[in-house]
Order: sequence, then structure tokens, then C-alpha cells
Amino acid sequence: MPSSANSVIVLDFETTGLSPNMGDRAIEIGAVKLIDGQVIDTFQQLMNPGFRVSSFIESYTGISNNMLRSAPSCAEVMSEFATFIGDSNMVAHNASFDKRFLDAELDLLGLKYSGQFACSMLIARRLYQEAPTHKLGDLIRYKHIEHDGVFHRALADSEMTAKLWMVILEELSRRGISNPEFTFMQKLSKTSKNALDSLISKHVKLTNK
Repeated sequence: MPSSANSVIVLDFETTGLSPNMGDRAIEIGAVKLIDGQVIDTFQQLMNPGFRVSSFIESYTGISNNMLRSAPSCAEVMSEFATFIGDSNMVAHNASFDKRFLDAELDLLGLKYSGQFACSMLIARRLYQEAPTHKLGDLIRYKHIEHDGVFHRALADSEMTAKLWMVILEELSRRGISNPEFTFMQKLSKTSKNALDSLISKHVKLTNK
């Protein structure tokens, strides 16, 4: 059975830097589990990368070395998170970044997942072409989505991304596509901006046959 775009896990990592290939590690994971568009569970955990993080990362994320000192190891947290994911599809804002870290952390443990990724940032770029930027915080303000002002903490960012994701699905519903499949969202994220309207009208025709 095709999986619906409104039953996903929305996740966000805070990390020691930009690239696991350069030795960077995850220091916090936050995730929201949506089933039929409702939040049914969340996951949030700091994790100790085994080395000190830079003062830039401390001030950017608000996660201090002191906080990480007593946190469980990446291995402990990520094996728990793999269970939380199960076989769900996943959404992240700038998903290539989060997927890179998820893959790297799970590879170290010899763990795999069967779900796929969709990127809310790429989709927002297509649907909200007139937005000032497509950074998460700017889109939240642009779409007047309620938030508590906390940014760059994993659970807060994944909760906001989940709200943005539901706003995106509402937008598609207004355009005649209600409850799209996850694969349609992936397709949408790869469609050129100019081809967006024709993709949507073609999909509406197909589903209304």
C-alpha cells in the first residue's frame, strides 16, 4: 500500500559541523512522529560525540560542552532512534544534511532503515517562490506559523518543520491534491519551478479520473 505524506517522521539534527566525512558528529536529535497529520510521539536526546564542540557551535545551538558531558553516547542514542524510526518515511528541512548524518551515525552501528526522505525546503522553494528566503525560521514567519522563538534546537526545529509540512499539505489540498502519497512529495521536490503548475494539474486529473 502506498504510504501517505501525512504519516511521516519529521527529524532534525544538531551537529558539531557540516560534514560527517570531516569527522563531524551528531550532538542532538529531535523528531516528531505524524500519523494522519497528528503528532502521536516525539523523540529528543542530546548525545556525547566523544570530543569537545567548538564555541561557535555552543553559541549557535545553545548546547554546551557541559550539557554534552553527561549525555549518553551517539551509539546509545542512535540505536534507540533507529527503533523509533521503524519503517517510516522521513521529512527534514534541508534533508540532504540530516540524511547525511543519519546515514553516517547508523553506518557506524551497522544499522539500516527502509524509509525514504523528502525535503520540506525544496518543496517550499517550489510552492512559495515569493518567500523572502526558504530558511526554516523565515518560512515559519512568512506562513504565520505559531512558534515559541526557539531555533537551532533539534526538537523545536522538527516541531516547526512538522507544522510547515502540514501547511504545505493544506496548500496542496486547496490546489486539488488532498492526502498525496509520499512519492508525489518527492517528485514535487525535484520538479522545476516552471513545471510545478503542470505537475499539479496533471496529478489532479489523474486522481479525479
